[in-house]
Amino acid sequence: MIEILTSGVALGVHVPGLLLADRLREKGVPVGVSVLERLLPAQKLATTATMKFAFHRDFRVALAGQKMAGSPADSVDPAAVEALFADWRARGVDRVVVFSGFWLPILAGYDCAIDVCHVDSVASPSFTKTVTDLDVRPVWLADAEAGAIPCSIRVSHEPPVPWTDRSPRVFLHGGGWGMGTYRDRIGELLEHGLQLDVIAYEGRDVTAEGVRYFMVDPEWHPWLDNGYPPFGEVGAGFTRGVGHHGSFDLTRKALATVSKPGGGTLLDSLWSATPAVLLEPFGAHEQRNADLWCSLGYGIPFGTWRASGFDPELLRPLHEALLKADVPDYAEELARR
Repeated sequence: MIEILTSGVALGVHVPGLLLADRLREKGVPVGVSVLERLLPAQKLATTATMKFAFHRDFRVALAGQKMAGSPADSVDPAAVEALFADWRARGVDRVVVFSGFWLPILAGYDCAIDVCHVDSVASPSFTKTVTDLDVRPVWLADAEAGAIPCSIRVSHEPPVPWTDRSPRVFLHGGGWGMGTYRDRIGELLEHGLQLDVIAYEGRDVTAEGVRYFMVDPEWHPWLDNGYPPFGEVGAGFTRGVGHHGSFDLTRKALATVSKPGGGTLLDSLWSATPAVLLEPFGAHEQRNADLWCSLGYGIPFGTWRASGFDPELLRPLHEALLKADVPDYAEELARR
């Protein structure tokens, strides 16, 4: 049996883990999901939830916090870890897929095969801050060094929306914690006649007229359950995605996304064939993501699109390049093991 190991501090690694679990279940593979934060004491979880809003409100705080952050593995409850391992043994877990490097020190106490799945194109901070001598198999969903996408996790079985069927709508977001400068771009995009879908992360984000705002339930956290984030248009309530996260439906229909270059954003871009218009990165690893996506012809910097007067036709070749992407299916390969 396979166990998918995610972390709730970043939806960009948690949601791909949920997607992989769904794709494996569709192939008849027994699979479970474990979230690192379930091993932490309540006080640590409360601090994590507070940091989420601080990072959202000020990108400078987020960048500084990333550099100073320690490993949550240092704070896990040993009794909770032992209970988790007992559960795995009872369910016959013999392979894990690690989406956060902070799991690796914990796994020293459990004997199994280990896939390390990198959502970003280079090692992200959870991996660079973790030293391990475990025997792991690296899996890359994007590879900056090779300039390629070695494999991927299918987000949806629905085909990309044809370019001519898309409305002049742009989807702005800041990843799972709403980080980055995307909110600063709303005014100029509206001035150029574009329709906007924007992710709000708290009530005070809903500020601009003529914008459709959406939100993940602010009371929900990934360590509460194994479902996709409760998501919906502001004022209309929240629903759970089936088979994929709800925000992907906005990505599929958009001319482009405008966001920082997180790994989860690249995954959504690939499977929707929606161009990624890229803002300032959250760290050096996201800059490598941006460089890769632009080199493949799948994305462009925000400034480049701005210089064109936000011409939609500048995006069409990116959409067409994404349609031609032929990427091996990680879930299919994993199911054969």
